[in-house]
Amino acid sequence: MASPFVQVIPNLDPALPADYWVRQTGDFFQDLNLPIDADEKKIKSRFRRLAAIHHPDKAVSPEDHAYAEIYFVKLKSAQDTLTDATKRFAYERFGPDILSWQHVSSIRDYISVGLQSTAPLYAGSTLVMAILSVVGYLQWGRYWRYLIFVCLGLVEYHTLTRPYWSPFLTKVLNPLLTTFTSHPPLLPFQFLALAHKAVLTFFIALGQLSPLFAKPNLPTASSSSAFDEQQLQRLEQMAMSTEIETGRLLGLEIAPVQGDEAAQNDMRHKVREWLVQNSIRSDPEVRDAIGRFRQKRRVGAPAGARQSAPS
Repeated sequence: MASPFVQVIPNLDPALPADYWVRQTGDFFQDLNLPIDADEKKIKSRFRRLAAIHHPDKAVSPEDHAYAEIYFVKLKSAQDTLTDATKRFAYERFGPDILSWQHVSSIRDYISVGLQSTAPLYAGSTLVMAILSVVGYLQWGRYWRYLIFVCLGLVEYHTLTRPYWSPFLTKVLNPLLTTFTSHPPLLPFQFLALAHKAVLTFFIALGQLSPLFAKPNLPTASSSSAFDEQQLQRLEQMAMSTEIETGRLLGLEIAPVQGDEAAQNDMRHKVREWLVQNSIRSDPEVRDAIGRFRQKRRVGAPAGARQSAPS
């Protein structure tokens, strides 16, 4: 059987598709092949150069013309967004979704719409976590779940509302990515998307590892006594059913020796002994109940009453 830690690994994948999405979809800076700190002059210069190469009028076939039109529109959107300070601020924090937002003209408008689109996620997640906690789920690691969730909310709010990028992103994460990997630097909205998936991965890991670390519910003295009482009642019911079964079997077995009193008594004794040995003494719960009873009644009862057969 595989280790529980190994079984958790396949479920720690939500962050991997998110990173794959980040690298495949790219961003406006990658579309223009520019660094993330490019200024307006560099952006316009690179757009003019790429537009001259990929203009739809230079396409030969209809298929190439359709593709060139799509690519040219993408380049034009990238240039228009990045050369506008307000749109660039919003794009870096909220991603390409801002292109479909209406009635927004200032940074305050973009932040307001962006926070309104993010609020339902946090409200719904908080409600679900609270309901699961009330009904008894998410008990183990509950403190860490709420702590990580609150930290994620604070990081996202800070990232979306500040005029500068997160210092963790600019001074730690992006330098590590560009220095030791081929991964392109992350924009704030890409960083937040990966952070969401990382928190989800953390919650999944807590849920699957909790059985390994949660303290078992040890029975109290009162619950142990109630359990022993239930076992003794079950033993009594089993004895009654065994007696009924004994009478039925005796009736069948005595039929051939009707009239021979000695033979009937011998047969009754053997049938009862067989039923007691096979139906009562071999039952694990009965053995456990008898062992518990003896341990309470006499001092120095032998350990392992569950394994020792009653005499």
